[in-house]
Amino acid sequence: MTQPLFERLTVIGLGLIGSSLARRAMQDGSIAREVVAYDASPTVRTRVAELGIVHRVADTGQEAVQDADCVVLCVPVGAMAPSAAAIIPYMRTGAILTDVGSTKQSVIREIQPFLRPDLHFVPAHPIAGTEYSGPDAGFSTLFEGRWTLITPIEGGDPEPVAKVAALWQLCGAMTREMDAAHHDRALAIVSHLPHLLAFTICGTADDLEGESRNEVLQFAASGFRDFTRIAASDPTMWRDVFLNNREALLEMLARFTEDAQAMARAIRWGDEEFIVDRIERGRRIRRSLIEIKQA
Repeated sequence: MTQPLFERLTVIGLGLIGSSLARRAMQDGSIAREVVAYDASPTVRTRVAELGIVHRVADTGQEAVQDADCVVLCVPVGAMAPSAAAIIPYMRTGAILTDVGSTKQSVIREIQPFLRPDLHFVPAHPIAGTEYSGPDAGFSTLFEGRWTLITPIEGGDPEPVAKVAALWQLCGAMTREMDAAHHDRALAIVSHLPHLLAFTICGTADDLEGESRNEVLQFAASGFRDFTRIAASDPTMWRDVFLNNREALLEMLARFTEDAQAMARAIRWGDEEFIVDRIERGRRIRRSLIEIKQA
């Protein structure tokens, strides 16, 4: 049998991402010989054991990380620091600690104070997901054909970085290394701002009076339905993302606001050329996503 990438892989946090990673690792023996899980919620731990998506569910984080080659933090970005602080003292020398957080500068900033010099920290972000959460929401093909961005810390050992890249490649993902600040600006426009707009639009609809609100729900067209799908995402996770990437998000929101005002002026003054140009640009972006199989 081929030697697996890791002898023991530990997943901390069994939501959509964590449970999908666990399922993939259980399905593909080249990832790890043993998959161990821990979640702060006793209910989640019980459900994970019932689902059988790991070899073993630990009762504590400390127990979960002992003798693990690689530990993956799959918790909301706001919980990264306390989660890391609780487990790092119990990790074995030479082990890899990585994460799946949607903001990288904040995660690096929060975790670094707890790091030991004999551990390897490799921040990463699989760009995959659905509006569902919890251990039942996961599926082994979630990462197929999607990107995982890796943001190595300065002065880090390249070998653990390569191992984390190999982990996500075995999950079906494409990988790329990127500076953490660049990551946060890019994700602000392609992920964080769209979620902010979806939550806001649904809030606007919810604030409408009586009959108008009912009509929004009854006659919702595909555009509004798409926003509600995004807006169904986990509130704790997205609260943490917004607050931990506030500078980049506010920059992109300001740029969007200027563009929205320009569109409003075009509509007000009947500037058909401007309106058509913006629609055509949107169509081109959609075609580009389809061509690179990211739609």
